[in-house]
Amino acid sequence: MSVEDQYDFIWKVVLVGDSGVGKTNLLSRFTRNEFNAESKTTIGVEFATRNVQIRGKTVRAQIWDTAGQERYRAITSVYYRGAVGALVLYDITKPQSFENLDKWVSELKEHADPSVCIMIVGNKTDLKTQRVVSSEEGRTLAEKYHYSFIETSALDASNVVEAFNNLLVDIFKIQTESDKSDSTSRIVPHDNKGQDNHGNQCGC
Repeated sequence: MSVEDQYDFIWKVVLVGDSGVGKTNLLSRFTRNEFNAESKTTIGVEFATRNVQIRGKTVRAQIWDTAGQERYRAITSVYYRGAVGALVLYDITKPQSFENLDKWVSELKEHADPSVCIMIVGNKTDLKTQRVVSSEEGRTLAEKYHYSFIETSALDASNVVEAFNNLLVDIFKIQTESDKSDSTSRIVPHDNKGQDNHGNQCGC
């Protein structure tokens, strides 16, 4: 068994949000350190994995990229099941994607486990001159729901590792304290090889 196949926990994390907010590239940046400017719209669901070290334990994060278009929502809703964490994304240059966060949070609450750990993510901070949604607006919305908040850029990698690691540390705290952790997850491991990182705690 290779080092990549050895882990203490395996957790499903979903990326949700409108089409075009950067979910696929955020996933690629975190799991493969890649960015594709010509990335195509996700059809259905894709996923990749990365191993992370948290408090002496190896966590395999299995991250699912769900399509954001309305016509796929009936299909992708089933993939919320079993998720212990979620990054809810919006594009800081597209106010509609920010306004739709309420819809995505409601969908998560409907389909995911009640204890799912959620983080609000404002993506594409590299587009500074095109920003429409302020950091304060994003933080205020996250505080309304009592969720964590962070802004990222998949293009220049700003805060991408921090976003995932902070969420995973929050999940670790919830799962271990409530004795709900399950190292024999029903999800089939993926072949992508991840690198280990230490997360910093961020309020959930």
